[in-house]
Amino acid sequence: MKRFFNTRETVVTEALDGFLRSSAGHHLCRLDGYPDTCVIMRREIDRREVSVISGGGSGHEPAHAGFVGHGMLTAAVCGALFASPCVDAILAAILAAILATTGEAGCLLVVKNYTGDRLNFGLAAERARALGKKVEMVTVGDDIALPDSTTPRGVAGTVLAHKLAGYGAAQGWSLEHVTEFVRDGTKRMRTIGLALEDCNPYEPARASRLAAEQAELGLGIHGEPGAQRIALAAANDLMALAARTLEASLPTTVRNTRFALVLNNLGTVPEVEMALLLEAFSHTPLARRISHVIGPAPLMTALDMNGFSLTLIELDEAITTALQAPAQPRAWPGITTFGSPSVAPMPAMPEAFPFTPSHDPTVASLLARGAEVLVANEAALNELDGKIGDGDAGSTFASAARDITAVRDRLPMNDPHQLMATIGNILTQHAGGSSGVLFAIMFSAAGHSRQPWQQALREGLAHMMECGGARPGDRTMIDALYPALEALANAGTLQQAALAARKGADATTTMDSARAGRAAYVPSEHVRNVPDPGAEAVARLLEGLAAG
Repeated sequence: MKRFFNTRETVVTEALDGFLRSSAGHHLCRLDGYPDTCVIMRREIDRREVSVISGGGSGHEPAHAGFVGHGMLTAAVCGALFASPCVDAILAAILAAILATTGEAGCLLVVKNYTGDRLNFGLAAERARALGKKVEMVTVGDDIALPDSTTPRGVAGTVLAHKLAGYGAAQGWSLEHVTEFVRDGTKRMRTIGLALEDCNPYEPARASRLAAEQAELGLGIHGEPGAQRIALAAANDLMALAARTLEASLPTTVRNTRFALVLNNLGTVPEVEMALLLEAFSHTPLARRISHVIGPAPLMTALDMNGFSLTLIELDEAITTALQAPAQPRAWPGITTFGSPSVAPMPAMPEAFPFTPSHDPTVASLLARGAEVLVANEAALNELDGKIGDGDAGSTFASAARDITAVRDRLPMNDPHQLMATIGNILTQHAGGSSGVLFAIMFSAAGHSRQPWQQALREGLAHMMECGGARPGDRTMIDALYPALEALANAGTLQQAALAARKGADATTTMDSARAGRAAYVPSEHVRNVPDPGAEAVARLLEGLAAG
């Protein structure tokens, strides 16, 4: 596992100072107690408000410092990686927060239900009370992964407790009122996590305990083993399992209650997959009981854990109002109603099939053979593209072939120009990547040419080069297309065109650098002796057609 860090011992202090320098931390400061006391506080504190302090081990960012700000936390106490902060650091946060107020409002500690956090925050609270300070503590235990546990872990629900406490404090409620409100809220929370990989707390030799085909349900935010290992499956199936497990934990007394859902990124799930997971959740039976959603967003992470967690909170009017109230920390993603996606009507689009369908057995055979060749070479071309690009060239060509094959009964095969124009329309609708749109340009221009189809293709290629900027010798698919279409335009046979394309594709292996296309961004040593994938695709297509 490669990481950006200097030493494991300085990760926390360096990260906190970097956070304070950032736009997200401009409203914050820290106590001058490094390295033992790592306390992040608001610069400006309302002297009349209850102070709300949370914290715990680092490695769960943005929790806890990321939630310091008006409407949420007054201060956060940050321990070492996955380790509770010491008693004196917590006491310093309490005293500093109370010192910034009149002292009469008091302080609420929001603590995750781990032994180290309970003991250290609990002792700090006792010492503060011995100094005459008003301090209360609420322990969050929202994890339902281990149903028989008498001390459920505090996980992503802790952030909801921050929000409830911060709202109550901002309303000017008493310490007793805020404490009661948060304590009631924690009883309404339930969380389950699911991960494809556990996390690595800066231990270079540590290997994942999960095999490639395994996932884990109910693991902890410090990488603790989960309730069960499960087989890797599609996102819909994994989400269905997590949602089903979460719903099964609900007592019968809340069966008709409406909930808010938190979809939390446990560390390294890409945003596109987090959005996909929310869509997967929408298809579960539990989704029918969700009225609001928070996220998807990283709230309570576990370093580089590749996983997500679901948190439910039972809603009533007061909790809904608290969650909807504005909050200063940027890490708080806000809450919105949960329902169907908004859909706007499509505008009137140009007709993709403006010509009367017709059939020609020779053309039909060529189209079928070409599609067969491109689909058969999909994996090989992807592998080739992976050496110098993003590894999808084969899929792009194969997808275009499948799109054309799917509408073959609507094609005007008896008229070459109408056929080329229609193929251009199909590629415009479906084909992705630069090669897809470039071929759409070529076929569309060829379809509107007044020249015989062979010369029309050459005109289409000229328009493609004008739009795309590539020329022969630039190490692109043009190096195979140009000589092949020249051969056809000069009354050459399909076999001669295939030979010309093969010669052009092979020539790209001797070109040290590309002057166009994605390979233009790749150092020359990576492209040397590797044919351009687009040129290779053109050569293989024409060779397959000629052989057929």
